[in-house]
Amino acid sequence: MNLLHPDLADCRRLFLRDYEVWINIGVHDFEKRGEQRVLINVDLFIPLAVSTPVADALHEVVDYDFIRRTVAERVQRGHVHLQETLADDVLKALLANPRVKAARVSTEKPDVYPDCDAVGVEVFGIRR
Repeated sequence: MNLLHPDLADCRRLFLRDYEVWINIGVHDFEKRGEQRVLINVDLFIPLAVSTPVADALHEVVDYDFIRRTVAERVQRGHVHLQETLADDVLKALLANPRVKAARVSTEKPDVYPDCDAVGVEVFGIRR
């Protein structure tokens, strides 16, 4: 994914790094019996025209709480089989905000295999 996409040249990037959530996720029976730790990363691209504060006031920008709240609301909806579905759902919700021009969402399950840091998925979407 090219984060220097020409359509994003006029954007500010907001990000949320390694947001740790516990969610019931997976297709295997043993995964459905409990929650797993998942790390979520988000990049939002907001046009400077709608995110450059004039009065140094929170209402002039997209608030970081919006990102955390969007992720938390999806997690609270309950079980999901696939990380792809989780990432797609979060991406769709983020892009529903009219001030968001593009977003990147990744999910990682860090406790799946003992011989690697994590397994995960990443998705990117841009409003046309």
